[in-house]
Parts: sequence; C-alpha cells; structure tokens
Amino acid sequence: MENSFHGRTMATLSATGNSKVHEGFQPLVGGFTHVPFDNVPAVEALSDNRDIVAILVEPIQGEGGVHVPQKGYLSALRKICDANNWLLMIDEIQTGMGRTGQWFAFQHENITPDVLTLAKALGNGVPIGACIASNRATDVLVPGNHGTTFGGNPLACAAGLAVIEVLKTHNFIPAVAKKGELLLNQFRSTLEGQAGVVAIRGMGYMIGIQIDRPCGELIKTALDKGLLINVTRGDTVRLLPSFVMSQRTNRPACH
Repeated sequence: MENSFHGRTMATLSATGNSKVHEGFQPLVGGFTHVPFDNVPAVEALSDNRDIVAILVEPIQGEGGVHVPQKGYLSALRKICDANNWLLMIDEIQTGMGRTGQWFAFQHENITPDVLTLAKALGNGVPIGACIASNRATDVLVPGNHGTTFGGNPLACAAGLAVIEVLKTHNFIPAVAKKGELLLNQFRSTLEGQAGVVAIRGMGYMIGIQIDRPCGELIKTALDKGLLINVTRGDTVRLLPSFVMSQRTNRPACH
C-alpha cells in the first residue's frame, strides 16, 4: 500500500510504499505494485493481473502516521484474496501483541490472514521476529528453504514465550482496549479545535496526533520534560504507551 512501511531489508524496503524511504537504495527489488491504503476499489481493479500472488498490508499504518482504515477494509481484502486465489499477508510488527486492544489487529474484523509477521513487542526489547503461516501458505516454505544465522535462538524464543505468558496472566490486553479508548477520547476532547492540530487518530495504545507543520523538534522538547514520544512522517506525534500505564490522570494546562 502507498504510505506503508515494512522494513529495511531490500525486499521489505521495496514493498514499502514511501519513495523517501527508497532514496539511496535503488535499484529496488521488482514485482511490487502499490495502491492507496484503505481503498478497496483500487485493489479490486487489479483482479485481472495474473502476476499478483498476495496482498501485503498493515492493519494500521504506523510509520505512515497512525492511519486507521475504515471498518470492513481488512474483511474486504480477505474476500478479494479468496476470490482471486491470492494470499493475504498482514504486517503486525507494530500493531501485534495487544497494541490495539486485541492480540492482533486483524481480530477486530474476525478474519484470518495467510501470513502474519511479528517482531518488536514479541520480545519486549529482546530482538526477535516471527513469520507465521496458515492455510495454503504453510507449504510455500519448508525447513531448509530459508533461514537466518540467529533465528530461533533459545534466548529470544524464551523471551517471546515469557511475553506471551505475562500478557495472558495479567490480562493486559482487555485493559489496553478500555484505557486506550479513554485516552483517545481525552486527547480529542482536549486537543480538537486547538490551532495547529489537524487530526487525532488511533486504536488501543496506538495514537497519532497530526500537526499542520513539521514537528520533529517536539521529541527533544518532550524528552527535556521527562516524556518519551516519537514523531513519524515529520508531522505526526506517535504515542505507544506502556501496557502498565495507570489510569491516574494529571492534566497540565494545554499550550
């Protein structure tokens, strides 16, 4: 999808729909077609293309500015894939492991992808990535086809298992859904109508506040005040709060 981000290896960089990220890395890997995000007709228009084998999509575009698609978007992509014998590949490296209030963001639409990618939160800081396949995709790669030097190492796998167990035992994910909605509503009630605020988007503990100008300097300003934030796409403050954040509020005056 346009405005997407999937990684910095050559193939994932090529899949990324952002020309600025491509700069300095050409020639890219061929074979990728990009269409607008959250635009079902644009995908349907490719149904006659016999070279297409899969759709790769983020359920929420993180690096692209925390763009949440309309409800039913992923379900529509699932139907298109089934009708054309394509695989549906969902990148949940940012949204997975409870970030949106479900274990995986695709669960909000009660579908199942053929391929699911995970990383980041799966290891809670310990480097780990996972590619999970189901249905027809399980036969694409078999043991020995592909690998990585440090893939599947005992330390990373133990960390991943521990993260899953902690999330289950402490029931964090339902709290993310509840408190995330509260947090998003508080941001909207406080910031909507403020000069310079273009949009407030998000789901669960994944929130983007778009400003009408480049705002990268806010990272240092916030850090000086003991607050860790991120600015993505140059104009969007991206907030990814800790799952153990309390609900206690202390609202300073808005400036």
